[in-house]
Amino acid sequence: MKLHHQILGEGRPLLILHGLFGNLDNWASQAKALANEYRVISVDLRNHGRSPHNDEMTYPAMAADLVELLDDLGLERVLVLGHSMGGKAAMQLALLYPERVERLIVVDIAPVQYPNHHDDVFKGLFAVQLDSLKSRGDADKQLAPFVPDAMVRAFLLRNLYRDENGVFAWRINLDGLQRSYAGISAAPVGSAFQGPTLFIKGGTSDYIRADYRDALLALFPNAGYKVIDGAGHWPHAEKPALMTRLIRNFLLEK
Repeated sequence: MKLHHQILGEGRPLLILHGLFGNLDNWASQAKALANEYRVISVDLRNHGRSPHNDEMTYPAMAADLVELLDDLGLERVLVLGHSMGGKAAMQLALLYPERVERLIVVDIAPVQYPNHHDDVFKGLFAVQLDSLKSRGDADKQLAPFVPDAMVRAFLLRNLYRDENGVFAWRINLDGLQRSYAGISAAPVGSAFQGPTLFIKGGTSDYIRADYRDALLALFPNAGYKVIDGAGHWPHAEKPALMTRLIRNFLLEK
């Protein structure tokens, strides 16, 4: 599974992993800012962006993809940052291959199994009539009854593109993601990662809760914790300057 990726800058390698329905462009502004000091490797995870599609969508499989990428790039150890689903993939990489991870940053996700809360998103994406679609505006109108938040719709519709025939299509493997949702909602597994770890929570998000503390510390005993007030599940988009500062400060710690 050869993952599509983009590299900016020079220095210590920093791997950035996006969330469900996302792609490496979601972190473009952060990647650009951090490329002044790091070799930033932004990745499209399997079934997302320009990476290959595969029916298996588990965190061990995603971690193996990342190890293959690191091997191809000749990188023994990297700094790793992951958001949401990408945060779970980052945790899984650290749990199964701790020798490859120098420091770990997890953004607004915990190492627990989550209930299914994307049913409306899937229904909305499947409701978009790709064959007759004339514009992204039309797609937005078709998606709106299922996903009322305009910001979330804009995020989802970044997956639309025109194929070689000029017909709209999804870059994400929509069928595969729906079939494999149990694997996406699952918790990462493995022995505790002893390396330095930082969990960053959006202040208004409920993806990291107090009752997840024991599960979090059991797998990441050297974890720190920061809250970005006034941000939700996408703090890197809502509070980008503060996010960049938190990332830099943690990566520079001795």
